[in-house]
Amino acid sequence: MLTIDVGVPLAVVARPRLRRRTEARSHNDEKLTVVIVLALGVIIAPTPVGEGILDFLGQLASDITDSTR
Repeated sequence: MLTIDVGVPLAVVARPRLRRRTEARSHNDEKLTVVIVLALGVIIAPTPVGEGILDFLGQLASDITDSTR
């Protein structure tokens, strides 16, 4: 049985939408892009990949904060 994670199609849809020029988007198009990206974030967040990204970003923020002192 083949299963597809819901995040994969969302990522496939989100990538080209984010690459489009801002001037070429309507307000509704921008709102839809935001909803798609937020849904992708909610789906990815509780996964091991999402936790790894969170740990990486937290460490990066900590390093930047420590380097500015």
